Amino acid sequence: MTTNLENLKIKIFADGADIESMIEMYNKSYIKGLTTNPTLMNKAGVKNYRAFALDVLSVVKDKPISFEVFSDDFDEMIIQAKEIASWGSNVNVKIPITNSKGQETASVIRNLSNSGVIVNVTAVMTITQVAKIIDSINTETSAFISIFAGRIADTGIDPIFTMVESLKIIKSAPNTELIWASPRELLNIIQAEEIGCHVITASSDILKKLDLIGKDLLQYSLETVKMFKDDAMKSGYSIS
Repeated sequence: MTTNLENLKIKIFADGADIESMIEMYNKSYIKGLTTNPTLMNKAGVKNYRAFALDVLSVVKDKPISFEVFSDDFDEMIIQAKEIASWGSNVNVKIPITNSKGQETASVIRNLSNSGVIVNVTAVMTITQVAKIIDSINTETSAFISIFAGRIADTGIDPIFTMVESLKIIKSAPNTELIWASPRELLNIIQAEEIGCHVITASSDILKKLDLIGKDLLQYSLETVKMFKDDAMKSGYSIS
């Protein structure tokens, strides 16, 4: 098993919407790209979508970064996507696998991919959805498919099978990369690496644990014991 951060073949994309943190992550050599979405932007207090994106892109110029459309209407999705794509050559456009009414966005994906827009099809959770995406994209155009492995795991289902089978499917589209999205723990990076996944997105909560890769477990055990002791002493606890 790979235990050294520098030896990882998988590309790590930082996921977030706090502009200072995004730029901090962008400046790290092991971060190969960035992603965000309207939910993260809303939580971060972003008020102006375009202004926020252009501020980020004034710094992030040479690593891929994904911004997401937010319309439910397919024609408007296409308009938004082409506008977003025009903001930079490194911009990828997130297209949800369906709109909020459950209508499949295959026609949107096909239109954009045929137009040369690099789509990042997001909120994907099934092998069937992956197959439909591959049928919709132009195989000459680069694309990403984001499978929300963490959310699959939240339902009690091991996402590994879905990820492995999806990697087989996308072999017919050599310019398409599979993203392990919504990871829940650092182990997911190692799991994604071992199955040959191309990219994994990671929030700051996971990224701050990267230094733990390969850490000696006996040393980690001792540090944990010391933490418990120090916290007990600081609290002034007494059994009597």
